[in-house]
Amino acid sequence: MEYKHIIAEKLSEITGVSYKDILEMIEVPKENKMGDFALPCFKLSRTLRKAPNQIADDLKEKFSDNDYLSKVKSVNGYLNFFIDKISFAKQTLTEIIQKGDLYGSSDEGNGQTICIDYSSVNGAKPLHLGHLYTTAIGHSLYQIYEFLGYNCVGINHLGDYGTQYGTLIVAYEKWGNKEKVDQYGVEELTRLYVKYHEEEENHPELADQARMWFKKVEDKNPEALELFNWLKEITLKEVHETYNLLGIEFDYYTGESFYTDKMQPVIDKLIETRLLVKDQGAQVVRLDDYDMPPCIMLRSDGASLYATRDMATALYRKQTFNFSKCLYVVAYHQDLHFKQFFKVLELAGYEWSDDLFHVNYGMVSLEDGAMSTRKGRMVLLKDLLSRAIEKATDIIEGKNPELENKEKIAKMIGVGSIVFSALKNNRIKDLVFSWDKALNFDGETAPYVQYTHARANSVLNKSNILLDDEADYSELDNDEAAQLITALADFEDIIKGAARRYEPSMITRYVVEVAQKFNKYYFDHRIIDNDNEKKNRARLLLTKASMQVIKTALELIGVEAPNQM
Repeated sequence: MEYKHIIAEKLSEITGVSYKDILEMIEVPKENKMGDFALPCFKLSRTLRKAPNQIADDLKEKFSDNDYLSKVKSVNGYLNFFIDKISFAKQTLTEIIQKGDLYGSSDEGNGQTICIDYSSVNGAKPLHLGHLYTTAIGHSLYQIYEFLGYNCVGINHLGDYGTQYGTLIVAYEKWGNKEKVDQYGVEELTRLYVKYHEEEENHPELADQARMWFKKVEDKNPEALELFNWLKEITLKEVHETYNLLGIEFDYYTGESFYTDKMQPVIDKLIETRLLVKDQGAQVVRLDDYDMPPCIMLRSDGASLYATRDMATALYRKQTFNFSKCLYVVAYHQDLHFKQFFKVLELAGYEWSDDLFHVNYGMVSLEDGAMSTRKGRMVLLKDLLSRAIEKATDIIEGKNPELENKEKIAKMIGVGSIVFSALKNNRIKDLVFSWDKALNFDGETAPYVQYTHARANSVLNKSNILLDDEADYSELDNDEAAQLITALADFEDIIKGAARRYEPSMITRYVVEVAQKFNKYYFDHRIIDNDNEKKNRARLLLTKASMQVIKTALELIGVEAPNQM
């Protein structure tokens, strides 16, 4: 029962003003004492030909008899509505308990498909801190859209095509050792990659050798292909370990090399629509009319570029999945690239180009400067997760050494703290990484919210009161309970807002707010008392509902909720 909509329907019926217009006028007062909703009557003066004060007074009389408002007040041209807190509490908590894990979900997706391209590791390179944002944001959006009834397709678009493979093959041939690569995996490949770039400064001919080796890969040379596939397998094996820690699975690992034989239809379409023109030997699409530089489709030697492959990728995904949306979770430094290739698709006549969205996010740097794979300056994601788990283990050993399943819970806390920290702020915000901040579990963090969930579970486990009998909801007629219940009732709107804005941080901040309001209620009101079983039941129902919403919200951002800590 959405009170704002019910009030709007009633006002529309009384005034003759459209429901939509009334709904847009209704606002939430800044102070609780002014009510839960308010209608400024000033805009109605011209339509109803009365003064705002008179309109508010007249409308007030029409709301004298109802079962969902405790009172309606007319104040200086405003009509203020006060929701009946007892009725609201009963209805909200009943809905949460009945729906359980499905509370907050909807069927708005109605079977529509959304492709989500995220994480996108580069072949023969490790998952590092720079992948944290895209991985956490993409995975959360996947969870959110599935919860709203969409069919989600998670795609890890591997960077498995380009000269870096030629670079690695040269480095391996000159300085590599198969036993070492088999033993140390991507760590050894990274060492070779760094050494290559150190050597290249004094031996520029290495670049020609790298291009030659990659040309062999393109030409399907057996030796080059064998090395290429071996390097790719090593990458996938390593990243799977990190994804398993994060609890992430992808539906597809189709990378750039998958689309190399699918680019010709794109080029043919651009020729057919007369968009492709020569510019200094290269084949480009001019975008001067849209304040963008030319989008280069083919280099002067006929080689493809990112735009060519990305257009072929988009075409393949539309034909294969018939998506209603395709999201690209990629840092904002690629803004121009996505604007260009989206615009070229539009100009080529692909109407579904409007369904492509670049979900950009801020850059991650170290306190002493930018990260660089070439120079070996990076924080590996698996190392960051491991250190967070170690810290959680130390805290558990110090505070609750008898805790069951310590290793499992330490993993939930450690991994959760890193994911939560990535999703705490608006995605577009840059992040300067600090080990101290990353491993700080105090304040508005995942451990704080996880502990609140465990606390609620502990309260419920200590009670032997059946929750399916009658409850005295008047026990929840206080400010602390009312604020918590209002927050719980907002859950579905928060989820839809996060989906609409591609902003998981809305859920992260929301779950912190719910945890804070529950803890405020917990400290101010004894939940299990000897006074009255019906009152106890109402407080326990509020506890169970809070625990449910916290658990679901954490799951939507890719964080687990332990039952004990």
